[in-house]
Formats: sequence, C-alpha cells, structure tokens
Amino acid sequence: MPQELEIEFKNMLTKEEYEQLILHFQLKSDAFHLQHNHYFDTADNALRAVRSGLRIRQLNDRNELTLKEPANGIALTETTDSLTNEQVKAVLENEQSIPAIDVLKRLEALEISIDHLQKIGTLSTTRAEIEYRGGLLVLDHSQYANQEDYELEYEVTDEATGRVIFMELLQDCQIPVRPAQKKLARFMQAIKR
Repeated sequence: MPQELEIEFKNMLTKEEYEQLILHFQLKSDAFHLQHNHYFDTADNALRAVRSGLRIRQLNDRNELTLKEPANGIALTETTDSLTNEQVKAVLENEQSIPAIDVLKRLEALEISIDHLQKIGTLSTTRAEIEYRGGLLVLDHSQYANQEDYELEYEVTDEATGRVIFMELLQDCQIPVRPAQKKLARFMQAIKR
C-alpha cells in the first residue's frame, strides 16, 4: 500500500513575506507550478468526523488521490493512488465513483462508502518546492472560495529537528509565527461563510 508519514510545519504569510521569501531563495517563475486540489466528503461529513481528508490533486504531469488520516504528534498518514486524466475527469463529472484500490481499502476500514462521497470544492495553489536543510520547503499561494492566502510549509522526516530548522528560518527572515490550519480546514471555513 503506498502509504507515507507526512510531518510538516506550516506558517501563514502575508503577501509581502511571501514575496520576500521568493527573493530570499532567488526563485524564478519557472520554479512554480499550478495544482488543483478537489476535496471530497460525504453529505454528513463522515471523513471530517474522523479528522481525515480526501482529495484529488491535479498536476501538469500526474494526478493523485490522497487520503490523509491522523497519526502521532503532528504527523498524518497519507495513502495515495495514481489516477489517469480520464479517471479524474469522470470522477469530477460524476460519471464514475473514485477508482482507487489503496485509498478504497482505507475508506472501507473507516466504514465510509465511496458511493456516498461527493465533491465539496476546489482549492488551486501556485507552489514552489525547495530542498532545504534535509527537508522540503514549500511556498504556496492558494486561491479558493473568493479568497487567497500565502503559506510556508516545511516537510521533514524528524519532527524535533524539523521544528528547530523551521523556527530558525522564520526568525532569520523576521517572519512572525502564525500557525496555519490545513488547507482543507481553511477551505471548509471559507465555504461556510
């Protein structure tokens, strides 16, 4: 089963801080790519009730269906299946249910039927990824539900070391600590307004 543990630190940014980090890391426009996250849940929010999230992520070169479930500490367990462009189109147009073997197994374990899943919306992100001190630094500009935000993420394999490195970067760049909810949580808050 294609599962991995995701340990990431997040911090909300102002537009000015986002632009400051682009300059700091000397990022050119070709360092950024656009991705679309299509989120799913049941009408009665069964996934949300178990603190999990399901999305299809469309990138230029691939599509991924990912189920995120809570793990230890700040970590999440991610189960991911690849989807073809045709499969994504069929799911988004409600022509077929989600065709994913590994994610389906996890949904069954959570007692959530794929037949009850429905698309709740889309969040689009312009993203740059930078290898940074043993982890992956991610700079995001997201647009959803008639709003936008800016975020810095740091994905690591060791939570304690990653926290120190992330806090040092914020301090070095004089960026205040602003805890960030997960994109799905921010998206859900926005569509409820």
